[in-house]
Amino acid sequence: MTTGTAGTSGTTGSTGTTGTTGADAVDPFAQDALPAPKGAARSLLRSLLVPRRARVWLGAVLLLLQQAAVQAGPLLVAYAIDRAVPAYRDGDHGPLIAVGAAYLGSAAASGLLQYAFIRTSARVGQDVLLDLRGRIFRHAQALSVDFHERYTSGRLISRATTDVESLRELVNEGLEELLGVVLSVVYISLTLLYLDWGLGGAAVLSFWPLYLLIRLFDRRSKRVYRKRSTAIAAVIVKFTETMNGIRPVQAFRRERSNDAHFDELNGRHERVNGDSILEMARYVVGSRLVANVALAAIVLWGAYRVAAGDLALGVLAAAALYLRRLYDPIDRLGMFLNSYQSAAASLEKIAGLLAQRPSVPEPERPRPLPERRAGLPGREVVFEGVRFAYRTGGEVLPRFDLTLPAGQTVAVVGSTGAGKSTLAKLLARFYDPTSGRVLLDGVDLRELAMPELRRGVVMVTQEAFLFSGTVADNIAIGRPDATRADIERAAKAIGAHDFIAALPDGYDTDVRKRGGRISAGQRQLVAFARALLADPAVLILDEATSSLDIPGEQAVQRAMHTVLSGRTAVVIAHRLSTVEIADRVLVMADGRVVEDGSPAELIAGEGRFAGLHKAWRDSLV
Repeated sequence: MTTGTAGTSGTTGSTGTTGTTGADAVDPFAQDALPAPKGAARSLLRSLLVPRRARVWLGAVLLLLQQAAVQAGPLLVAYAIDRAVPAYRDGDHGPLIAVGAAYLGSAAASGLLQYAFIRTSARVGQDVLLDLRGRIFRHAQALSVDFHERYTSGRLISRATTDVESLRELVNEGLEELLGVVLSVVYISLTLLYLDWGLGGAAVLSFWPLYLLIRLFDRRSKRVYRKRSTAIAAVIVKFTETMNGIRPVQAFRRERSNDAHFDELNGRHERVNGDSILEMARYVVGSRLVANVALAAIVLWGAYRVAAGDLALGVLAAAALYLRRLYDPIDRLGMFLNSYQSAAASLEKIAGLLAQRPSVPEPERPRPLPERRAGLPGREVVFEGVRFAYRTGGEVLPRFDLTLPAGQTVAVVGSTGAGKSTLAKLLARFYDPTSGRVLLDGVDLRELAMPELRRGVVMVTQEAFLFSGTVADNIAIGRPDATRADIERAAKAIGAHDFIAALPDGYDTDVRKRGGRISAGQRQLVAFARALLADPAVLILDEATSSLDIPGEQAVQRAMHTVLSGRTAVVIAHRLSTVEIADRVLVMADGRVVEDGSPAELIAGEGRFAGLHKAWRDSLV
């Protein structure tokens, strides 16, 4: 909802994309997996199917009846050979006509039941996939900024596309194959035992080597498909990062290095994919060999029994048909196991993603903010004994105490790594302090519901992130219920109305991907109009003018006077021209405030800020 969220995401993604050297140094296969509780994949699948259990049971009943209709055929053949044909020779046409009608009826029933099953299972499958994609998208948005800084957008895309697609293949095709094979085996085994104990027993015993073959294939393919799911994710990550960072890639001539790295990842995916095909080939060849040997042995034994008068010819014919039907699905079972292992690996990764919890959670019992005092649109901000350390590094803020009175504009300056942006992220609650509290009008940020916090605290970042859509849509992000008059009023107050009106479609102009249709300065003005329309009590400007040219900076600074008026504001500044609008300046070093005063007081002194200001003035001469 806030500019800060979008901007941070955009900056993070951009940083990740340009860091191609880092990508070369890190094995993406090692980073892809996320820890998930034991049984999380099964729990996820259950949660997807339980709301649709009525249709799942209906599908199971339809398939049960369809298989019964299909497997009636060989029985009818046996009856025709042993009973109906001799009766026909004796002049009784009734049994043969009845067999023919029953065969046609079972074929028609099988077709209709299969059509009904496919419709039912397809609806269940599509609903499951729709639900799962929605869960991934909503959960990814709810996860904290630190997660997105560790887990690249390419991997999230892989979870929501490639992995969900693997599940689609299983749900739409694989489950029908599995249930069809299982029901065929049960029906045929029982029917063969009913027709003849010897033939039935021999057929059941022949499943033992097939069972061992399936176990071996299942174990070997499981490892292969886990690697394959990770391999395709690594390819997507590299492709996404390179395309998002195409400007620095071309500017620093990284094409050849990226080509080599992509070829390595693509080659690894090819090898793992080849391994999965090889495992499938071994299974198919082995299962067909076992099935053909068993079929030949059983039919040959049955033929000897027919010749000896120990077995009816119709029973042997039915048994041969049933045995062929019994062994043919074994190949399809391999295809199901293929789909299942691919889907299981994907489901495991999706479950790992959905098991991640936000490091900045919603409060169990949120507290409301007190009403703003009359005439004071800003709120008091207090950092009370705050310490903070990122997961991957040492302590950034050793101990931090600071009070910002309501309505005060505070500029924060210092060298890179001094802790300026960390302070801003803690105030926006993109992170929580390791210890201590950040208070807004006396209320701990951790006790505020996220919607209320995001209404009260807004961040405008160095890269003003604009979404695809119109200029009006982008300004109204902070207040979706704003009217066109409200939007235009905010743009006029910022000084953005004239350039917006000059666009081809005015406020209805599509800014395209990341606002690429307008300049950086214009994007920043849109971001300020967005912030003004949202009307936050606290506004954070994180180096909001550092990437602008002089005319753009001047336009944005005029806008800043409007948007900061009366609000509590924290301005993270690299350019000292931005500091001149502040009531107070904080100079930070090593996570501590080393100077604190008005701009005039610090310039008149002999501290760090005075030196920085003198160097800046000299650079203008």
